[in-house]
Amino acid sequence: MARASLALLVAGLALWMVGERPQAPRGGLVHTFSIVAYDPRKEEWGVGVASKYLAVGAVVPWAEAGVGAIATQSFVNVSYGPKGLKLLAAGKTAAEVVKELTEADDRREVRQLGVVDAQGNAANFTGDNCVAWAGAKMGRHYTCQGNLLAGEEVLGAMARAFENTTGPLAWRIMAALEAGERAGGDRRGKQSAAILVVRAEGGPGGLNDRFIDFRVDDHAEPVRELARILGLRLPRPETTKP
Repeated sequence: MARASLALLVAGLALWMVGERPQAPRGGLVHTFSIVAYDPRKEEWGVGVASKYLAVGAVVPWAEAGVGAIATQSFVNVSYGPKGLKLLAAGKTAAEVVKELTEADDRREVRQLGVVDAQGNAANFTGDNCVAWAGAKMGRHYTCQGNLLAGEEVLGAMARAFENTTGPLAWRIMAALEAGERAGGDRRGKQSAAILVVRAEGGPGGLNDRFIDFRVDDHAEPVRELARILGLRLPRPETTKP
């Protein structure tokens, strides 16, 4: 009887302890670095991302021609993608979309988000509980963001590479990813990378807007491999060579 009572006491204590623990947010933990950008000359919107995370391209990047582009990451809320594009399509600015999405999310302090709207305005959000180093850096027609990074210099390197590179938007985004990786990237290492660029009638036969949609889901050198694949579609300009 004493043993049975002790077992019940231990079981009850275990259940109480589980009940007291903070509940983890829904969604995968996508520590990563990304860039969301716009090219006014070609009317293109794009997202580039790299991470120590399997198939990051299936989760982070969202874009629609004439509407804008979004990167959603950290304790990723994938609903930010379609919801954000719907808000952008309704005429909301990037800043308004960031505000509306995060204010409606009770887990916003572990989220990270970057948005560029139809006019190229950029905005971002990094929750106070994202894993350090976490933050963002924004410039004309682009925003870079990351969490669990080697340091702030990752985003600084990405921003400089994007600003100082000429040529197609896809290769400017690629240059930013390469620079971010050289600066330390994701502290855990490397696994996957992706690039998405949209423009009106940019897809096969002009039947959709997906001009570039390449992913490296699991690779020892995902950014390098992504650049190789991109080069099969678009020759790499001299100005973007690392």
